[in-house]
Amino acid sequence: MHSKLLLAGVLALGCAGAFAQSAGNFVVYGGAVQVRPQVDSGDLSAPSLAGTKIDVNKASAFVGGITYYWTDNISIDLPIGAPFKHDIVGAGAIAGVGRLGTVKSMPITLLGQYRFGSPTSTLRPFIGAGYTYGRFFKPEATAVLSGITGGTPANPTLLSLKSAGGPTVELGTAWRLTQDWSASLSLTKTFIKTTGQLSTGQRIDATLDPVSIKFGIGYKF
Repeated sequence: MHSKLLLAGVLALGCAGAFAQSAGNFVVYGGAVQVRPQVDSGDLSAPSLAGTKIDVNKASAFVGGITYYWTDNISIDLPIGAPFKHDIVGAGAIAGVGRLGTVKSMPITLLGQYRFGSPTSTLRPFIGAGYTYGRFFKPEATAVLSGITGGTPANPTLLSLKSAGGPTVELGTAWRLTQDWSASLSLTKTFIKTTGQLSTGQRIDATLDPVSIKFGIGYKF
């Protein structure tokens, strides 16, 4: 009798495990992400010194999101994060001048993912591809930027950055911790360009192509 009960319990656990992160499931997750722009800057237009370029520093923020399992192996991921605040610094001919300004970014991303292995696998590598729209807002220029572009305390140089979008690719791994809890680590790269505009009428084009590292803990519904 006891052996029959034990066998029934094992079978019940096996059946429950078979539906771990499978078709129709939602996983809600939270964690952190760091964005590292890989900047290739053009020159600031005249009358600035030739070779006047910019760089954009890395930034970190909390992130959440929802993953829907369309099939056992195909999922759709919608990250939902807090805004990132990036420092814009001098590069090229003005490398070393320090911070030129700051800008906040809100990336809006939708990814399709393919997950290897079965729903019961403890470790499931995945690849993904999708699109990211980067909204840049609340730019703030510094006195350094005014100093190199002819601004004054009474009439400081103002800065704006054009929002833009581009394709995103992803590589990651998910670990099944329990029947409902999981952890994931992923690396994404987004291909995106933008244009900075100054109140002096000058402009600068820059390829950002950020690489993001994301870690999250998820719960399955």
